[in-house]
Amino acid sequence: MSDIALSIPQARTARPRSAASVLRAIQTVSIFIIALVIVSPLLLLVVASLKDDRFQILADMGSFRAFWVSNPTLSNYAEVGHLSGELAFGRYLINSLIILVTTVCSGLIVNSMAGFVLAWGSLRGRAVILSIVIALYVIPQESIIMPLVIMVSRAGMSDTFAVQIVPWVASPLYIFLFYQFFAQLPKELLEAAEIDGASFFRAYRSIFLPLSLPALATVSILMGIETWNQYLWPILVTQTDYARPIAVAIATFFGQDSIYWDRAMAASVLMMIPILGLYLAFQRWFVSSFIGSAVKG
Repeated sequence: MSDIALSIPQARTARPRSAASVLRAIQTVSIFIIALVIVSPLLLLVVASLKDDRFQILADMGSFRAFWVSNPTLSNYAEVGHLSGELAFGRYLINSLIILVTTVCSGLIVNSMAGFVLAWGSLRGRAVILSIVIALYVIPQESIIMPLVIMVSRAGMSDTFAVQIVPWVASPLYIFLFYQFFAQLPKELLEAAEIDGASFFRAYRSIFLPLSLPALATVSILMGIETWNQYLWPILVTQTDYARPIAVAIATFFGQDSIYWDRAMAASVLMMIPILGLYLAFQRWFVSSFIGSAVKG
């Protein structure tokens, strides 16, 4: 009788354990399937860029052969890496890197200074200015893009690097992100700096800016992705190859009568590498920024 009584609780505890193991297995399989769906286009892109036959790439699409290359070659990368000629994607890649680095570095300085002034500056009507900044973020870029085109054209900035950098250095979103970060820091830091005789700008440069690495990393990644993926604005303000970024160059390449898919895939991989490197360089602070925001929330 006692053996039967002891077996009942054991059976009851065994059922939840088995149910938990089944649920864990389902979660693992689901995560694997989602990861496979996300990664498979990138894998297909890399594999196709290693094939030297553009007709074979089209023939392999729709089957598992698209994810396998028997004789990999880097000839496609060599052909699109030239700095001049019809397929001068190396030139376009350098143009995009110049625009990316200049925009992100300038944007970090301008947006962080604006956010710091809004957080701790002695401004009259600071709440009104902050409301205007938030309201400007709601306005889509497409609605103001045509007036901007007319303005830069009359200013003689068309078909230059400056026209792709200056209009997007200051952003309401990134100003607000820096404002939120600086406003969460203790006010005693600024008061201690003032007691030590530091100016307002010195306190920003020597104390608050070094503490804002998570915010700097977040803005760097978001602004970098936004700048790197710009297509509509560059295609409106660039007419020659002098300052044309790689996103526009790849789009025009696909508009040709005969598309060399092997070279196009290689150019797409080259376009992906710099922005992926930017994320890997700042991922530690980027993740910590989101984790900190979630804990505070």
